[in-house]
Formats: sequence, C-alpha cells, structure tokens
Amino acid sequence: MVKDWNPKSWRAKPIQQVPAYPDLDALAETEKRLASFPPLVFAGEARKLKRALGEVAEGRAFLLQGGDCAESFAEHGADNIRDFFRAFLQMAVVLTFAASSPVVKVGRIAGQFAKPRSSGDETKNGVTLPSYRGDIINGIDFDEASRIPAPERQEMAYRQSAATLNLLRAFAQGGYANLDNVHQWMLGFVSGSPQAERYGQLADRISETMNFMRAIGINSESHPSLRETDFFTSHEALLLGYEEALTRVDSTSGEWYATSGHMIWIGDRTRQIDHAHVEYCRGIRNPIGLKCGPSLAADDLIRLIDVLNPANEAGRLTLITRFGHEKAAEHLPRLVRAVEREGRKVVWSCDPMHGNTITVNDYKTRPFERILAEVETFFDVHRAEGTHAGGIHVEMTGKDVTECTGGARPVLAEDLSDRYHTHCDPRLNANQALELSFLVAERIKKEQEAHPPRQVVNF
Repeated sequence: MVKDWNPKSWRAKPIQQVPAYPDLDALAETEKRLASFPPLVFAGEARKLKRALGEVAEGRAFLLQGGDCAESFAEHGADNIRDFFRAFLQMAVVLTFAASSPVVKVGRIAGQFAKPRSSGDETKNGVTLPSYRGDIINGIDFDEASRIPAPERQEMAYRQSAATLNLLRAFAQGGYANLDNVHQWMLGFVSGSPQAERYGQLADRISETMNFMRAIGINSESHPSLRETDFFTSHEALLLGYEEALTRVDSTSGEWYATSGHMIWIGDRTRQIDHAHVEYCRGIRNPIGLKCGPSLAADDLIRLIDVLNPANEAGRLTLITRFGHEKAAEHLPRLVRAVEREGRKVVWSCDPMHGNTITVNDYKTRPFERILAEVETFFDVHRAEGTHAGGIHVEMTGKDVTECTGGARPVLAEDLSDRYHTHCDPRLNANQALELSFLVAERIKKEQEAHPPRQVVNF
C-alpha cells in the first residue's frame, strides 16, 4: 500500500480541468452508484499489461497505443468497434511480422470520454458557452442545455465502456484475431490504396508461414497464441470522481487498482506534481502514462517519475512525448539524457498527433507529413542516445474519415469537409494509420540491425 494515500486523497489537492457541476448532490449520488457497480477490468489483467510493458522498457518489445480522440455516445456500435479493431490488428501485424518485434496492443477505447480543454468557454457568433469536455461530462451540441455538465453521463459512459469491452474481448479471444484471417482484416475503403498492396504482400507471407507451420503440426488449435491476442484498454484519467468510484482493492494483493481501464495516463495539462491527478495516480498499481510536452523541465520530469514510480519498476510508467515535429529534436534529448543519467526505468512512446495540430479552412487538422516527421525524430534521438524507442501513441479510427491531410492516398485541404466526423481532434483514417505502421516497422528494423532482438516473437 502506498503511504499516506487513499482513493479520496486527491480531493485535498488543487485540481485543473475540473467541470463545474451545478448540482453537487446529484454528482455525489452518481459517484455513489458507480462505486457499487462491477469493475470494468481486473487487477490481474493490469498486472499482465505491466509485465508486457516491462518488456518494452527493457527493449524487447514495442508498444502500439491508439484509438479515438474522444469516444462518443452517438457513434457507439458494433460496426465501429469492429472496424477500429480490424485497423488496429493490421497495424499490429505489420509491426510484429515485418519488424520481427513483439507488440503490446493498447487501445484508446472503452473509457476515453473526457478531454482537457485550453479554455473553459467557447464562443460562436457572439454566444459564449462552456467548452465541450467529452460525452462523459457534457454534450457537443452548441446550446446551453447540452453544455451543462450532467452527472448521469458518467453512468452512460460506464455502460458503454462495459459493452465495448465485452465485444473487444470476444474479438481478441474468440477467433477474430486468428492469423488465418489476416487477409480479411482489410477494410474496404483501403483496398485500392498503395498500402493495401504492401499489406497484401505481407499477408501472403504470413499465410505461407501458417501453411508451413500447419504442415509440421503447429496450428491454431494446438497453439492458442495463433488465434488469440492480448488487447488492453486505456484512457486519460481526467474525471477523478469517476476514477475514484471505480478504484477497488485487489483481493489477492491488497493493493488499489483503477478498474476503469488497464492503463490510464496523466495529461500534459494536469501533470502538476502537487495537484490532484498526480496524487490519484501515484496510489494505484496499474500501468501509468505521463504526457510530456515542451514545457516540461528535465528536473521536474525526474521528480514526477520518483513520485509515480518510486520502486523504479519496469513497465509501471510510460512517458508519452508530444512536442510537435519542429520541437522534438530540441526537447526530447534533454529528457532522455536526464532519465538515463538517473537510471530510471521507463517506456518511451511518441505521440506525434497533439503537437502537430493546425487549422485549415476552419478545420482542425494534422498534416500527415508532420506526424511522420515527429516519429522519425523520435527514432533518431533514441538511436543517437542509445535508448529504446518503445512505442507510438496515435489518434486513429477504422472509419473512412477526412480529418488529417496527406498520406499516400492524400487527403487534401479541400477534402476535409467531406467526412470530418471527430468530436474533438482530427484522427488518422485506417489507410494513414497503416502507412504509419509500415514506416515504424522499417525504423524498428534499422534499430535491430544494431541491436538484434533477444526473444521469439509472439503476436
């Protein structure tokens, strides 16, 4: 048990990004009901993820973390979840097979409902209303009724998360992830793209390998790892009342776990060391992420690491860097050097999305070439410093959206209005996400030339 900590201790600390609920009694009643609900995930699953991330921290695996910017109640459906999972599996299999590297698969899903905002208010046509903070807090429609924070939305988010998790577990463990299905994961709108040809060639190689393995007696019936995969969930732990209500003691270890998701992270706007979000996260035993932006000083990072991972446990803490393509080469080396100098065990992951947001034709977008440039810099810096470029953290979807410009099948500025569906920030579509995975696989190969992998690949 962590000293001087309990699930409520964050309430005595200053807090950022907190919504102004007009009815605090109703909020308290909602949180009380949530505290009686079953856990969404289990402590043993979180420990399994931590062990897998420990392999990433030691340079023996790679983290793929991705999903929606902000999940919505309106778009919750089996087809959307399936298409996301298909796109994610494609990315994972490219990284696993092409780069010969074990991949830890973590979705931004089944809980990613809350979003920090740079301003508490939003003004349109002379009307000022509270900012949209995610469906778990208020509605996206620009009217007074929608923008009032409503506690009952937390229960809706819980129930949607439970339904999403149920389907994801069925996909991951029920045969959908079987490598024999590798050709079937191709989404229809991707089929005519340059990435589809590359993926098809890779899928053919996998099928040949599977045929050979069957010929020598190795098949998916005798080896479940060929038909199943581990898939974990994650989200930003922004709404701490919700997180507290779903924090439970593990009966086997006596330790506290957040049961809202396998992994949660602290955002760049809420990482103040003496504030509520760090206080909450230091006490739970789940794997934790920490977003690291340009304003984070190296000494402050070391202090945060010591608070969040005092035992220096590999797999406990993932540092998710988000600088922007023009700033990564300036800021990432100083953080990497500080962490290495102090001997701290962390996973380094690159978020190439949040620092590369611009506005074009009144739409927020992210140019694909800038996303690729930050990923390239991420790998370059770690190669120069002799450290492990451990993962990527992207906002992506399995839908045929036009939200990020560029790519091999380019989305142009004038295309943004065609299928711009995000509730908050622009996401990669499946074709762009697949293109990114091929780039990352190629970079991992380069690193393996200098540092050969030390273990057998498991999908």
